[in-house]
Amino acid sequence: MDQAELELFRDTVVRFLREEVAPHYEDWERAGRIPPEFYLKMGENGLLCVDQPEDYGGIGAPFAYSMVVLEEVSRAGYMALASNLTVHSDIVAPYILHLGSEEQKQHYLPRMASGECIGAIGMTEPGAGSDLANIRSRAEADGQGGWVVNGGKTFITNGQNAGVVCAAIKTDPSRGSKGVSLLLLDTDQEGFERGRNLEKIGQHAADTSELFFKNLRVPAGKVLGREGGGFGHMMDELPRERLALALTAVAHARGAVERTLVYVQERQAFGQNIGQFQNTRFTLARAQSEVECHWAFIEKGIAKYERAELTPVEAAMIKYTTTELENRICDQCLQLFGGYGYMAEYPISRDFVDARIQRIYGGTSEIMLEIVARSLLGR
Repeated sequence: MDQAELELFRDTVVRFLREEVAPHYEDWERAGRIPPEFYLKMGENGLLCVDQPEDYGGIGAPFAYSMVVLEEVSRAGYMALASNLTVHSDIVAPYILHLGSEEQKQHYLPRMASGECIGAIGMTEPGAGSDLANIRSRAEADGQGGWVVNGGKTFITNGQNAGVVCAAIKTDPSRGSKGVSLLLLDTDQEGFERGRNLEKIGQHAADTSELFFKNLRVPAGKVLGREGGGFGHMMDELPRERLALALTAVAHARGAVERTLVYVQERQAFGQNIGQFQNTRFTLARAQSEVECHWAFIEKGIAKYERAELTPVEAAMIKYTTTELENRICDQCLQLFGGYGYMAEYPISRDFVDARIQRIYGGTSEIMLEIVARSLLGR
């Protein structure tokens, strides 16, 4: 990979964010949703699904290019957009690329790269979060090779904008987790209903929804991968998902430190800027040191993923330690803003609330620790 070309691509991303996101992001946060037409702009600029092969609408760039998009979005503090992009470009599109039939790939992937079709992942239900074996949404054979789906999902990122949902559905309830299949659900089909756009404490512009399936007819050609293989497929794809979330965590922490550095050199107290106080200096020195250490962990993860060597256990370690770091640093940086840090007009307050979900989605910190512990100690 040519590093100079990668940095040129980074410059393109930064410029796009400055021109197309910065003037509008506050409005999107208030609206609780990023407008669908924005994703068309991203597609026009080659910023969606960038490591997807050219045959399927991508630019065929190395995986690191996709990570640069997430890195710069997160560093700028646009975490709602980072979450939406992670789901679309680094979860749903790779699922279809790795598991889909040629017909499925040709149908969905070019439109995902262009921004015409936004992807969502449908796993979580009111009674099934980290424990996916408790999924209750079901599909019954319709006698014609297809399925009739009933049930619902909740906390679904991109739920309002999605054109396709990759949903985990029980096609054979008698087999437990081995009876779960992945189905591609088109959101314009009769029987697919969007619920409300859920209100959250942070990442307001990331549309997060309830979805309902009422006698939704799904053709046989919409099964993604093996029938009954959904659980295994999800496990296979988790390393990329968790690596992407980890990268956004460290990049976000870096951005929070950078925003705080500017503030402490401007804010005056007791006749000097607060950046001159030892506590401020040491807090930021520790934070920057931790960011650099964890970034090295991210780079190791990217290199291993590119060689197809990143294991679920390593991905769990990276996701756990980086998201805990992100939350800790955002909290410490907010403290240095004093009372202003609690005011919504200061971006550090958004950094603080936006970071909190990262320890929950994509596998909670507790689940990450359990995965690592089992690798060390067994069940």
